Amino acid sequence: MPPLKHSAADMVAAARARIDEVTTPDAIAMLDDPDVLFVDLRDVRERQRSGAIPGSFHCPRGMAEFWVDPDSPYFKEIFGHDKRFIFHCASGWRSALTVATLNDMGFDAAHLRDGFTDWVKSGGPVDETVIKPSL
Repeated sequence: MPPLKHSAADMVAAARARIDEVTTPDAIAMLDDPDVLFVDLRDVRERQRSGAIPGSFHCPRGMAEFWVDPDSPYFKEIFGHDKRFIFHCASGWRSALTVATLNDMGFDAAHLRDGFTDWVKSGGPVDETVIKPSL
């Protein structure tokens, strides 16, 4: 395989340099703010394994651009609300790339810099109702 022109880590670093990043303590403090919506980009199986930020909206990463675009047949009305949208994934890599793309589209969003893993490590509350019981 020929070498890549840009590594995934390089792309994440470039995205982080130009987007709004929210630290975990600041995000935890915003949890009860009705003007903030956390958007979970993780795969449904990740949510089922480890839970979710309470009140977060699940948006699969592959659908984010289509769900926020009002001209898309896949548009989700929730993204038409006047809120501060904070996207997150497990570690902050997927959400950084997603938010950079959404910002390029003209959609104002931020991301949880260190992701759900740091949220849990920092004692942020977790909604376990999304966890699928093991058989």
